[in-house]
Amino acid sequence: MIRKALFPGSFDPLTLGHVDIVNRALPLFDEIIIAIGVNSQKQSLFPLEKRVEWIEEVFHFEEKVTVTHFEGLTANFCKSKNVRHIIRGLRNTRDFDFEQTIAQLNRQLNDSLDTLFWVAEPEHSHISSTIVREILQHGGDASAFLPGKLSKKIHDYLAS
Repeated sequence: MIRKALFPGSFDPLTLGHVDIVNRALPLFDEIIIAIGVNSQKQSLFPLEKRVEWIEEVFHFEEKVTVTHFEGLTANFCKSKNVRHIIRGLRNTRDFDFEQTIAQLNRQLNDSLDTLFWVAEPEHSHISSTIVREILQHGGDASAFLPGKLSKKIHDYLAS
């Protein structure tokens, strides 16, 4: 049986923290699906197509990583992809409280799902996509929080 995991999120944008979680999870799975959840209620800074493209570029060397997007419930998407594990990163106790609730709801909606939590490395525990977006929207340099090759692409995209 192929061991698949889903790493869902908005990835608006993908940060060094996200990359670290994927890299730490890779030895445990045959495939990791990075899936951008499309939420019509949420305004994204970057278009879906760009986020998919950028994530694919960051992980182009890793054949066990695929990138896609989905609408609707994560639990249902997992069922459709035959995924039994969800990967989530935790930066602090607030993240844990929120993610625990979501994990329990996903499990109730799809009883074959387990959520695995990775505690953020100290050097990444302060990084969130929300904060990075805020920096970028106000013309700041977010390079320290973004994967190297992605940083220039994001800054160029915003400058255009």
